[in-house]
Amino acid sequence: MTTTSTATAATASRTFPADFLWGTATAAYQIEGAAAEGGRGPSIWDTYSRTPGRTRDGDTGDVACDHYHRWAEDVEHLDRLGVGAYRLSISWSRVQPGGSGPLNPEGVAFYRTLLEELRARGIRPFVTLYHWDLPQELEDEGGWANRETAYAFAEYARSMAVVLGDRVEAWTTLNEPWCSAYLGYGSGVHAPGRTEPAAALAAVHHLNLAHGLAARAIRDVLPGAQVSITLNLHAIRPVDAASEGDADAVRTIDALANRAFLGPILDGAYPEDLLADTAHVSDWSFVRDGDLEQIRQPLDVLGVNYYSTVTVRRFTGDGERSENDGHGASRHSPWIGVTDVEFAQQPGPYTAMGWNIEPSGLTDLLLRLHRTYPGLPLAVTENGAAFDDDLVVTGGERRVHDDRRVAYLHDHVDAVGAARDAGVDVRGYFAWSLMDNFEWGYGYSKRFGILHVDYPTGERTWKDSAHWYRRLVSTGELPPVGAVAP
Repeated sequence: MTTTSTATAATASRTFPADFLWGTATAAYQIEGAAAEGGRGPSIWDTYSRTPGRTRDGDTGDVACDHYHRWAEDVEHLDRLGVGAYRLSISWSRVQPGGSGPLNPEGVAFYRTLLEELRARGIRPFVTLYHWDLPQELEDEGGWANRETAYAFAEYARSMAVVLGDRVEAWTTLNEPWCSAYLGYGSGVHAPGRTEPAAALAAVHHLNLAHGLAARAIRDVLPGAQVSITLNLHAIRPVDAASEGDADAVRTIDALANRAFLGPILDGAYPEDLLADTAHVSDWSFVRDGDLEQIRQPLDVLGVNYYSTVTVRRFTGDGERSENDGHGASRHSPWIGVTDVEFAQQPGPYTAMGWNIEPSGLTDLLLRLHRTYPGLPLAVTENGAAFDDDLVVTGGERRVHDDRRVAYLHDHVDAVGAARDAGVDVRGYFAWSLMDNFEWGYGYSKRFGILHVDYPTGERTWKDSAHWYRRLVSTGELPPVGAVAP
């Protein structure tokens, strides 16, 4: 078996402590299906995916992995994996169609039953309240560009704390607000598909405000609740480390990608350079007195999603600007107000998403957070890779030999271990994803799962990566990439 692993023999025996939390993750719209069942209302991703030309092959999440009907089977797989935690998201449209008003009893019952079964098997539920599927009615009123959406989200969070609080281990308010704001309202490659730069910046702030309001609402109901947010922080590198222009390009992108969220959430302020860089787009008058105090709420842990790095340089204006940022093709940029930075093509190897494989970027990112915010616990809440997997059936046995994914997971878990060795308080790792699923604008063309899903039948098959991950979870010791026996 060939691999792309860069690990050395010295790290083959890396071990993690017994209390290190191993898990896997999914998102509601990507796996549940049952889009019009059980009282569920439409979300922005229903509308977006059903709009011609928005997703590959016109794929939608109407059926997805049919988790809504097969959840018990999926819990069995989690139990077999032996993971200590499962990170799932709640469909706001399923529990509160329209985003306001009475809760939907069928939707609430679905999640209560699922959470109860997870806990019965010793799997700790880590619940994300928002993984990009805003109720369509709220978008019709302006979506995240509308301040009122933040207050609606806080009331939704409060309601979930009331009806599910006895079954939830920890709460994550938002998943990757960078994507919600910049891809949803800037470049338009995510729902709701708007390309309005000023609205994207307003969405940044209202998502931050929603996080703070929701954190307070959850703790009003559950004073001892564990609350977090998950950010897809960018590991940004200059093309030329000696170039002042490239260093300033890093600063520019860091402000939009990282500090636009870390600043208000952890420091209680937006970076001055961010405001200056975007002043020609917005005066940020949507930030009102008292907002930053509302946003800056204590975090029990910061969730970090990591897949690849980006490399930038100052654009001189000569030729066509390179835009290899990995965030989908669009005539509109998610990098609001930026015209003098270009994203360079990075050396491989690459995943099926075209993202470079660079485990050291994860170590660097965790170290940076540790240095900037000492004492803040961290968890890697998503990490994984899409590859073109082949299902092989031999003598009735179904196997998927995904050696590249095994190597990817091996090297990134090793990178987490390297950060821990350097003193970073990383408390958990969640592999993305439990199963192949609807990959947003890419439809069903990209497979991230450690379980293979046959979409016509819904049948799940363990990939070699699932067998490898089970061994890692059971021993706490980093297995060699070839340890994939059932």
